[in-house]
Amino acid sequence: MGVFKAAAVQMRSGTSPERNAADMEALVRQAAGQGATYVQTPEMTGALVRDKEAGAAAFTTEDKDIVVATARRLAKELGIYLHIGSTAIRRADGKLANRAFLFSPDGSLIAGYDKIHMFDVDLDNGESWRESASYEPGTEAAVTDIEGTKLGFAVCYDLRFPQLFRAEAMAGAEVLTVPAAFTRQTGEAHWHVLLRARAIENGAYVVAAAQGGLHEDGRETFGHSLIVDPWGRVIAEAAHNEPGVIVAEFDPAQSLAARRKIPNLRNARDFAVNAGAGEAPRLRGAAS
Repeated sequence: MGVFKAAAVQMRSGTSPERNAADMEALVRQAAGQGATYVQTPEMTGALVRDKEAGAAAFTTEDKDIVVATARRLAKELGIYLHIGSTAIRRADGKLANRAFLFSPDGSLIAGYDKIHMFDVDLDNGESWRESASYEPGTEAAVTDIEGTKLGFAVCYDLRFPQLFRAEAMAGAEVLTVPAAFTRQTGEAHWHVLLRARAIENGAYVVAAAQGGLHEDGRETFGHSLIVDPWGRVIAEAAHNEPGVIVAEFDPAQSLAARRKIPNLRNARDFAVNAGAGEAPRLRGAAS
């Protein structure tokens, strides 16, 4: 793909997929107007609905989903790669997937990815989440090629599992993606450092479009969409939690340059863990 402009769209999705699709369209058009040829939206672009029954009413199958249809149309009209960070999709078995989509400039679907790691946590001040109660986790990582640049997928809580990003980098990914709806509490503590770490560890660009602010369903997300270069430098940030767009120029050659300086992907070695009892498992540095 050579040098290109990438954009991260920051949103404050509510409970209506129709309203969110309209908001997404306006922001994607803004990003394309700034010259971006790859545009990423955040996790749960289609709707943030905490109540399980309300979510069941709001979410539908991929072929009927308004965000998917809108994204397909926009990608073709604007001639861009449009990455829907994720939206809730009802699978054939009736379960929900937290699913990402990447559309090509001709409107075709290039790749999809179902979030692997479920956000099942108990935070301070009584904040508790059980994503696995509503969503079926994915089982496969994904790396795809966009005009010679390889892009790896992740969603939100996946960020805390470096082995996913290492595996994608070992598969050639030069751009790692982390669309998210990080809570305000965890975002304030860890968002910047984790995104910069994933970039540094893998010598890759990281694009993280975020949800931000107080949402209709009562949750509060951190915002601060980020784009990080392969040396770990923040090259674009929405330094707030309001809806908006950030854009940065990508040169895939910078990923190769970073990996030549610090060749940790090439230097990874197999090793055993001595836990003091029983047979030690064999691990590979690339997945540790």
